[in-house]
Amino acid sequence: MDAPPTTEGRLRALLDATMAIGSESSLESLLQRLVTTAAELTGARYAALGVIDRSGKQLEQFLTTGIDDETHAAIGDLPRGRGILGVLIDEATALRLHDIGDDPRSAGFPPNHPPMRTFLGVPLLLRSVAYGNFYLTEKANGEDFSDEDEEIVMLLAGQAAVAIENARLLEATTQWSTQLESLNEVGNALATETDLGRLLDLIARRLRELLDARLVAVMLPVGDDELRFAAVAGESGEAFLGRALPRASSKTGRVFDRGRSERSDSVLDDPEVDRAIVRGFGVRTGLWVPLVARSQTIGVIAVHDRLGPDARFTDNDLRLAETFASRAAVAVDLSQRIARDVLRRIVDAQELERRRLARELHDETGQALSSILLGLKVLDEKVASVGARDAVSDVRELVVATLHDVRRLAIELRPKVLDDFGLVPAVERLTDSFGGQTGIGIRFESSLGDERLPAEVETALFRIVQESLTNIVKHARARNISIVLTRKPGAVVAVIEDDGQGFDPKTVRDGGFGLEGMRERVGLLDGRLQIESTEGSGTTLIAQVPLA
Repeated sequence: MDAPPTTEGRLRALLDATMAIGSESSLESLLQRLVTTAAELTGARYAALGVIDRSGKQLEQFLTTGIDDETHAAIGDLPRGRGILGVLIDEATALRLHDIGDDPRSAGFPPNHPPMRTFLGVPLLLRSVAYGNFYLTEKANGEDFSDEDEEIVMLLAGQAAVAIENARLLEATTQWSTQLESLNEVGNALATETDLGRLLDLIARRLRELLDARLVAVMLPVGDDELRFAAVAGESGEAFLGRALPRASSKTGRVFDRGRSERSDSVLDDPEVDRAIVRGFGVRTGLWVPLVARSQTIGVIAVHDRLGPDARFTDNDLRLAETFASRAAVAVDLSQRIARDVLRRIVDAQELERRRLARELHDETGQALSSILLGLKVLDEKVASVGARDAVSDVRELVVATLHDVRRLAIELRPKVLDDFGLVPAVERLTDSFGGQTGIGIRFESSLGDERLPAEVETALFRIVQESLTNIVKHARARNISIVLTRKPGAVVAVIEDDGQGFDPKTVRDGGFGLEGMRERVGLLDGRLQIESTEGSGTTLIAQVPLA
């Protein structure tokens, strides 16, 4: 081994190392040059530089000099920070040893590692922050490392710390710039894009790019029991789009219910994760972030598996996902509010048209038919032949039947009693008419008394009762029906039960039996619709609407 250079040579080497900070094309090549310089200036046979990861617990990079490629391959994996290397990480102070093996903190060497005795370790410190350590062993001629060696390596360590910090600042600046561009893109889309699907797809794709994740999904609720893949970015994403997960047995559903972000470094070890679902998706790690708008959870962003050797996500990843989740929540909430507003306008317009048609049928068509009946009576008195009188009688019967149908249709379109006297009298008349026409036994109870409810609540509950009776006579084959209207603290509840053949609510397509229309009406009033039914056991429908 060559002797260490002279003092002049050392100064020149230090100056060259300083100049290299601005001239080297990459951080790794600069650090490798500093390692080589440290070995040359101290006369060490072996030298290494370990870079501590951002957690401050282990090494993320390990550069060496003095060990050839064949020996590297025989040793195997590079060290992560145990033994003496771990001491330097934890204590961040210089350490000199005459013989590494004599120190009780030493963890020994792996097989095929060259023997090492004398040791000098120096932390890479900048503003009291440790970025890594220099490790030098086997000084020339078996000598111990000196104070001068330590001072020289400390100067090189300062240069290395500056280089690492600069590289990380540049990386962070680049990340922030990319994140800002993505957030600006999403923000512009929020102001211009009207298609929720395309907007959520943009959010999922940009978040996946920033987190370098294998899969990002935006999940939205379907009814009370499922969450649907509304947007998916990543490997085989198209295969998941539109599929649904059960809320009760999935991690996504539990995050939705709790309304707080969660992260898992091993989904298979998470007791809340459905292992069958996880194995089907083939994921290892995950983070889940709820979409919260006006203090209510309206969806979940699920992210799985960072690409690379370490699939785990960091706290910074979680915070970034929460930022994107807030944008997605705005998009979903705005879309839902627009849809609700459009639906409310449609429902209001339908009720206005129903009221107009009912009034026209009752006032104009009904009066016209009544006038025809009066005319037929006069005509009957003036006709002499029996045949003519029979013809007039037939026409009179036809007009009477038509008049009854017109009045029934007018009541179905918009019963005047609903506007004049309220929900309870309107339902009473509806059930009386229904029972008389169908022969089905029907029992109606109400604890509302003479209390009038808000007009929109009375209309919604009347339509739900009306649609339920229509469904029962068409599909249920029931013999008995029970209808109950009651008050709860801050709400009114309608319960409709029948003893018919029942059905499986999960197998009924959206909109089947008019259920979707009922849900929409209740949803406009921030209420909820619950259906309990099994095949052969009848059906119970519960509509609950809050009252201000």
